[in-house]
Amino acid sequence: MIDYKQYITLEQGKRSGKPCIRGLRITVYDVFGWLASGMSPDEILLDFPELTHNDILACFAYAADKDKKTKIAA
Repeated sequence: MIDYKQYITLEQGKRSGKPCIRGLRITVYDVFGWLASGMSPDEILLDFPELTHNDILACFAYAADKDKKTKIAA
């Protein structure tokens, strides 16, 4: 699995502290929103040339890590 910590940044003043990709103003949530709307990773990379394939993989790794830590209180 890719080490998302090399790609995903958190900055208090940027995008309300949401996780962004490499300090850009593109959030993990933006990428998932585009994917959910039907865009392919290749289409995202064409529309946003500042992103890389590893950036998209890092979004998945970030989400997987956050999900792994999610617990439901009994």
